[in-house]
Amino acid sequence: MESNPPEQEPKLKDMEQVGSGTTPVQTAPGKLAPGNSTSLNLNTIKDQPWQEWVDMVFDVLAKIPVYVGNFFSDYRQPLVTLLLIASGAVTVYITLAVLDAIDDIPLLSPILKLLGLGYSAWFVYRYLWKAENRQELWQEFEAFKSQIVGRDS
Repeated sequence: MESNPPEQEPKLKDMEQVGSGTTPVQTAPGKLAPGNSTSLNLNTIKDQPWQEWVDMVFDVLAKIPVYVGNFFSDYRQPLVTLLLIASGAVTVYITLAVLDAIDDIPLLSPILKLLGLGYSAWFVYRYLWKAENRQELWQEFEAFKSQIVGRDS
């Protein structure tokens, strides 16, 4: 075996044989072993033909917030209309679900039906039984209509 100079002796203690090669590799913590540079760098990745497709996809994905913002600003009125229709449908669905739940409560459904029949009978007696009461109802309806519309019709 050949003799090493004394200054390399501590360095060789930190090195060991790796694999079947004869090149010692340093295993000291915090330092990388010397080797050939086979790693990809950014320039070689950019030169790949598939990278053009990836760049186009990233460009489209980066512009999505702009596209969505332009879409909402261009179609604000129809979107508001669709939102109102959808919220109305959800409201009707929830109302029907609540009424169905109330209808399933024992004795509550017949009581509410009797209450509705009583109110209908009172309305017929109060506003529809006599001609003068019908006239009074018609005047109240016209006053209410002029309040809503804002003019006499």
